[in-house]
Order: sequence, then structure tokens, then C-alpha cells
Amino acid sequence: MYTDKTLVCKDCGNEFIFTAGEQEFYAEKGFTNEPQRCKQCRDAKKNASRNREMFTAICASCGKEALIPFKPRDDRPVYCSECFAKQRGE
Repeated sequence: MYTDKTLVCKDCGNEFIFTAGEQEFYAEKGFTNEPQRCKQCRDAKKNASRNREMFTAICASCGKEALIPFKPRDDRPVYCSECFAKQRGE
């Protein structure tokens, strides 16, 4: 049985939750190390390694600012990561 753990990001120093579900996923995949970075720092590291230009847009669902890897167009809605996941789940 897994329980949520609070970890500290090695890049920004902020605390983040390593959820029980994430721990179970890591175990299923055979990963033995816990994550070292929070989601924001993992995403930033991923994007930096891809050397991709990022654009700022406002989420059409919640109104929060979102970083996206493409230039937004006026004729199509843009969603933040959370709202995009909700849209895919519906």
C-alpha cells in the first residue's frame, strides 16, 4: 500500500507531492528512484532539452496563463495542461 509523500525539488527547492498513484506507476515500470524534480521543473527541463520555442496563451476554459509549444491562433481554443486533460477525459 502506497501513501502520498512530500519531496523537495532539487532544482527550485519547492515541496511537491509524490502521490500514491505515481508511486504505484513507478513500481509497475520497475523504477527504483523517486522523482527529483517537481512537475514544473521536469517540464522546463524537458522543453529546454528540446530547444523548443514556447508561447504564452490564456486557457479557454479556466482563464489561467499557459505555456504552449505552438503559436496560438485566434480561431482555435487553447487549454492549460489540466483543462486539456479534462477535455481528453470527457
